[in-house]
Amino acid sequence: MLPATIKLPTVEEIKQLTISDIAIMSGLANSLKERLREYIQIDPYTTTDPFGDKDDYDYTVIIDRLKSNRLVAMLATTDSLTHLPWNSILTEHLINLSISKQDAIQIKYELMPKDTNNFYPYRSFGKIVGYIMFTFQMCGQRT
Repeated sequence: MLPATIKLPTVEEIKQLTISDIAIMSGLANSLKERLREYIQIDPYTTTDPFGDKDDYDYTVIIDRLKSNRLVAMLATTDSLTHLPWNSILTEHLINLSISKQDAIQIKYELMPKDTNNFYPYRSFGKIVGYIMFTFQMCGQRT
């Protein structure tokens, strides 16, 4: 169960990220990617963002437990990925939160203002089951 103080960061809170925060987020994202590779296959190239008009994705963000405006990754998945050992993957530093598509779009455009090709497809047993964007891909923040 998540502590009551953990909540989805607002766009305003994301705008308050410092260079130190971004460095920490990038390091956490890189570590997360390496742990995820034990369970899923992450394609080497990014593809079109998954925010289509008729998508059926579930959106999740992975954030730093110590400072919730530090986003580490965003996932759009067609498979719930409940079969993954999230406690081992996230360790004690990270948590995942389900979010709405609208919240995902707002957060994505705050961290990744370029229009497309921000997400890596990922596969389970050879089939694409979702898309993931890591913080180390940040191309700047909107002002």
